[in-house]
Amino acid sequence: MSATKAGAAFDAFLPSALTRSAAQRPWTPADGAMPALFLSHGAPPLFDDGPWMKSLLDWSTDLPKPTAIVMISAHWEVAPLAITSPEASTPLVYDFGGFDPRYYNMKYATPDASWIAKQLGDLMPDNQPLHEHKNRGLDHGAWVPLKAMYPLGDVPVIQLSLPTSRPDQLVDLGKRLRPLREQGVLIVGSGFWTHGLPYITSDMIHLGKVPAWSSDFDSWAWDATKNLDLDTLSDYKNAPGMPYAHPSPEHFTPLFVVMGAASENALPKMTIQGYMYGLSKKSFQIA
Repeated sequence: MSATKAGAAFDAFLPSALTRSAAQRPWTPADGAMPALFLSHGAPPLFDDGPWMKSLLDWSTDLPKPTAIVMISAHWEVAPLAITSPEASTPLVYDFGGFDPRYYNMKYATPDASWIAKQLGDLMPDNQPLHEHKNRGLDHGAWVPLKAMYPLGDVPVIQLSLPTSRPDQLVDLGKRLRPLREQGVLIVGSGFWTHGLPYITSDMIHLGKVPAWSSDFDSWAWDATKNLDLDTLSDYKNAPGMPYAHPSPEHFTPLFVVMGAASENALPKMTIQGYMYGLSKKSFQIA
C-alpha cells in the first residue's frame, strides 16, 4: 500500500477554497476596523490536515477580505525592526527541515505591498526607522497559514520582524500598528499556543496524547488572555507547564503585538482550538 501523497489534503481542499475566496467581499470603511489575530501556524503538517485548513478558511471568510496583511511571525527575530521586501511575488523562505520535497516548491505570489510598507514606516518613531530586507520574502509562519486563509494570494502581505521578546515593548509596537486596522489592514501574530517541540513523543504523535505541560499552559494562557490580564501574560516564563510549553519564547510573544493592536477593552474571541502532536493550536481574534 502506497503512502498518502504529501499535501493530498491541501489538493482536496484547494478547489472549493479558491471558489470561496473569490466570492469573499472586500473590506470597506463601513465595516469598521479589522480585528487583530493570533494564530497557531502549523508549518507543513497543516497541508495534511483538512479540518484545520477549513477552520482557517472559515475564519478568514467570516471577515471581509482585508486591504493588506501585516504578519508578525515567530520565525523572524530581527532587531532593529525590519520588514520583508514589498515587491510582488517575492520568493518565499523555506525555513523548515525534514519534510517532503513538495513543500519546498510551494509558491505564494502576493501583490505589491509598497503602500503598506510606507504606512508602517510612517507609524514608527523618527529614531526607529524600519529596515527593508530587499531580498527576504515571507517565512513559513506567514505563507503556510495564508495559503489556507487567502489561497488566491490576492492580498498584499508584509512581514514585520520580532525585534525583542519583551512583552511591554511588543505591546507598544502593537499600539503603533493599531491605526492600520481602520484602513482594513489585518494584523496577524503567527506563533503556536504551546510549542514544546523537543518534548514531543511518539504517543503524542500517533495516539494523540496531550501532555500536562501543554494543557496546563493552554488553560493558564487563555484564562489570562480572555481577562485581558497582560501583567499575568507577561510573566509567562513562570506559568504552569513551563519551560516545556515554550523552551524559547518566540512562538508565544507575537501574542503581545496582537494585544497591543487591539482596541481598548476589546475581548478576544476563540476561533480554533485542539491539539496537534500534543501542542495546543489555539487561535483567536480581538477587535
